[in-house]
This record gives sequence, C-alpha cells and structure tokens, in this order.
Amino acid sequence: MPGVTLAARMRPLMRYLVLAIVVAASAGCGKEIGDSCVVSSDCSPNGDRQCDISQKEGYCTIMGCDFSTCPEEAVCVRFFTGGFTNKKCDQSPDQCSLDELCDLNLNCVPRSSEVRYCMKTCDSTSDCRDGYECRDLEKMKAHGGEPVLEGGAAVDSSAPKFCAVSPSG
Repeated sequence: MPGVTLAARMRPLMRYLVLAIVVAASAGCGKEIGDSCVVSSDCSPNGDRQCDISQKEGYCTIMGCDFSTCPEEAVCVRFFTGGFTNKKCDQSPDQCSLDELCDLNLNCVPRSSEVRYCMKTCDSTSDCRDGYECRDLEKMKAHGGEPVLEGGAAVDSSAPKFCAVSPSG
C-alpha cells in the first residue's frame, strides 16, 4: 500500500497549489485608469470601468464622474464637445447664461456639451503612456480638459495634471 501514502501526502499540496492559483488570478484582475484596452472587460471584469476606444490604444476610464469619485490614481476631468466661441466670459463667469459654463479659454459653453471622465493623474509626461502627455494648465487650455474641483473651484496652475492623448502623438 505504498501508493496510498503518496496520495494522502498529495492532497495538502494540491490544496495549496489551488489556493496559490486562485490568489494569483485574482491579483491580476482589472487595470488602472489610463491603461490601454480593447474592450471594457479589459479594464474591469465587474463592469465598473469602460474602455474609451476613441483614444489611442484605448483608455480605461470611468465616465460620468464627479469630484472625489475617481480611484486614487485618477482625477475627474471635464471636456466640452464641439467648438464654442459665441460669448466671452473674460470679466466674470456671470457673463454666461444659466445653461452655460465658463471654460478655461474664457468662452461660455453649453452645460449640455460637458462630458466627464476619470483620467490618470501625473506629474510629468514620463508618467503617461507613449503618445500621451501630462496636461498642465497651459496644455489644458490648448488641447482641452479641465479637472473637476471641489465646490466648483477655479482651475489654476495648482490643479491636478492628467494624462491625455498628445495631439502630436
């Protein structure tokens, strides 16, 4: 009966092997905001993140965010769809009508044109993927996007920077 002894010794080893496989598999689930993707399930198997395939090599994000609703590696950023130069708000945001906001370029833009995404935060472009730039205030004004700040505070040079597709890239 030497075979029985061997089988009895293998059971505890198999339990540890199965446990190790389960732990390893669960540690690799999902990606962080800003990672590349092809489909939304690449970003999260739970369906709580989307793959924005309009961005270079895809961009894992959460759409429709607000201040402090993004994961710790990200910030909520708003973009305005379309180009608007209908009315300036260079003196005061109050120059815009109730259904408009004043953007970073001091143009009144329709509130209905606003879309929000969680985007990866950065300190410099080296923190971003190839083909992406770290947008500071100057690049936000030139290329779009602005962080959603607590209480609707104005965006200035101390605002969080984020990784977005570089126009050259």
